[in-house]
Amino acid sequence: METITGQGMKVYKWLYIVGRNLRNPSSKRIHEFLNVSQGYSLEQLEDFQLKKLMELVAFAYQYSPFYRKALDENDIKSADIKSLSDLKKLPIITKRELIQYNSEIHTNYKFKKTFKAKTSGTSGQSLVFTRNEYADSFNRTVINHNYSNYGVNPWDRNGYFWGFNQLFFYKLKTRLLDAFQNRFRVFSYSKTEMNRFIKKLKDAQYIHGYSSSIYETARAINASEIKKPTKIKMVKGTSEKIFDYYQPEIKKAFGTKMISEYGAAEAGIIAFECTKGNMHINMEGVIVEEENNEILVTNLHMLSFPIIRYQLGDYIKLAPKNKVCACGKKHLILEDVLGRIGETVYGISDKYPSLYFYYIFKNLSEKHGLNLEYQVIQKQKGRLNFNVFSNLSTREKQLLSKEIESYFKGDITYSINTDAELVATKKGKKKSFISTINEH
Repeated sequence: METITGQGMKVYKWLYIVGRNLRNPSSKRIHEFLNVSQGYSLEQLEDFQLKKLMELVAFAYQYSPFYRKALDENDIKSADIKSLSDLKKLPIITKRELIQYNSEIHTNYKFKKTFKAKTSGTSGQSLVFTRNEYADSFNRTVINHNYSNYGVNPWDRNGYFWGFNQLFFYKLKTRLLDAFQNRFRVFSYSKTEMNRFIKKLKDAQYIHGYSSSIYETARAINASEIKKPTKIKMVKGTSEKIFDYYQPEIKKAFGTKMISEYGAAEAGIIAFECTKGNMHINMEGVIVEEENNEILVTNLHMLSFPIIRYQLGDYIKLAPKNKVCACGKKHLILEDVLGRIGETVYGISDKYPSLYFYYIFKNLSEKHGLNLEYQVIQKQKGRLNFNVFSNLSTREKQLLSKEIESYFKGDITYSINTDAELVATKKGKKKSFISTINEH
């Protein structure tokens, strides 16, 4: 394979700048702002958030029929938002409502430039919406700004693990877009295709995508005689949880740990891991609330399709406001994303949150140093299949059984399957809990 020369990199940089200026003309001034705001105090960040929140609510009231009606019905005026705590006066919105009232939520303001966007639909509900240029530019610029902290440029050579459409036309389109962005990806998970991908990594500056796929690639590299890539500056996992036991394999294969990016298509980038290992909230772009361990997100720049107090569907844990990060940033810290909400586990008599699985396997790791890659499947009420990727000793099975029983207390029958193959969605994403039960 040919190595990309310095001249070649200049071409990719030029392509990136031209493409950015055409698609996202606001990016340059946003980048300049972020360079300044990363040095803001927490008070300055919250002052900025309040200013943008007041503008957002006033805009939504004026131009969105849905929000005008919602605020009027709750006897709320946009002038009532005088502090960040006043955000709690506004109603919570769910994905179901974003889909059901889609046209009414969209604002009737005529933006110069907008983009059609769509969520992946992995939760079973796909959402189509319009994103105004500034919101799109802000989201992309936040990502690139965080990349720069790792010495990575958006035009650098990179490997990508993400879903793609297998139809010929869409696959060809994806290949062309990847070529323009100096990017290569896996188009199948066959051994031949994976080996080809691994060999291409020798010129890559960073890799990103599904964390489970990156982990599997790291394991394949470590188990083979293929020369390890030496130019990787950043390994970024997204869309899936990054388990602690991923890190030794990833560091061994790529020379650096995997960092985390947390966000959603409709909510934007919510948090990004800094070089000191903390997930800082993108306070310039979103407001994050934690209510009953659930995340509520307000996007401060999405004016075409306002996202205000959006119940994203994840359990989270925020760090105390006074937690200090060694990187120097004063942005609030997201301590952990604990799991998906809305995926009910059905026992023989009762119902349980799928968050239980997070704690079962976390306890095994913390109490016994037993780090397992797992997937739990429920096909009938009162029955669970615990699929574990690795082999387990009799004692390790007993430890897992003890944790399961401590949470479900005899209300579930279960099997533990070792050396099990973990199922991925059509897009390549692995979910830790899969249920085929629909409640009627």
